[in-house]
Amino acid sequence: MSALRVGVLAYPGCFASEVFGVPDLLTMATHTAGPDHAGYEVSIVSPRRRVAASGGAALDVSPLREFDVLVVPGFEFAPGLDVDAKLAALAPEVAVIRSHATAGNAVVSICVGAFLLAEAGLLNRRRATTAWLHADELAQRCPNADIRPERLVVTDTGVTTTAAFSAMYDFALELIREHNGAGVARTTARVALINDARSSQAPYVDARLLPQPGNEFSRRVMRWLDQNLAAPYDLATLSDAFNVSTRTMLRRFADETGQSPLDYLQSSRVRRARHLLETTDRTVAGITTTVGYRDPGTFAALFAKHTGQRPRDYRSSFQRSAN
Repeated sequence: MSALRVGVLAYPGCFASEVFGVPDLLTMATHTAGPDHAGYEVSIVSPRRRVAASGGAALDVSPLREFDVLVVPGFEFAPGLDVDAKLAALAPEVAVIRSHATAGNAVVSICVGAFLLAEAGLLNRRRATTAWLHADELAQRCPNADIRPERLVVTDTGVTTTAAFSAMYDFALELIREHNGAGVARTTARVALINDARSSQAPYVDARLLPQPGNEFSRRVMRWLDQNLAAPYDLATLSDAFNVSTRTMLRRFADETGQSPLDYLQSSRVRRARHLLETTDRTVAGITTTVGYRDPGTFAALFAKHTGQRPRDYRSSFQRSAN
């Protein structure tokens, strides 16, 4: 097997760590695999002569050529960023991405690099992911794509997209697994202290950072549900509290938020349970009762549906030390 040709597309404002993260892990995999395994021929390339990454770090770049895999890093997605202007300024890079894909070669985006792939038309009618914080905006910009915000890595007919930052290592391990085998990928992960058993970004989602849907009516309902988190859910009682019929409650809440009051309540209970699992030593059974469930098994299934992990596994991954 010959060396796999990997190009990383550097561009103004890209994250330098995402430029070098994949090449560095591939270098480690080459050392781990030994001389009997095919390695990687990696280059940092650009259609520009000079590139400054986010923070002003100058990058040495090589001219464009053909690669088996083209990796597109993400960029600084600051609050208030004019994404249209950002993508317009990166028209040369978008053209490179489109040309590379048209030639039948694989394209990979890291984090919000998916926005460049969308601009190149590569996400139309494809499954994709990106950083959970920006998944809704990507879905709005690319309505013909099937955005999977819970996934770490999604590959669909030659186009791969990943979640935020550290998901570049999940992609790199998949590439190593395909090119050098599962054993080399596993050993590389151990050497680099990388978790090679992750399957979802759902456990990392912090709903407080997401745009809050709804207007005054639905927000008042949300506050009421949060204040009565442990009480049994009863649609009639909720509706009476706001002097509306059950039908009106469901319609108005859905119109403003896109979900039912019960959906919101379940999400709120999971958020509260996550906080308690992270910050206290209370038993899972006790937390289950606190957030309004009597059967730990039922709640564990709901928790896993929202986070991708059972409560005990979540605590093992995210509990903060009191010291």
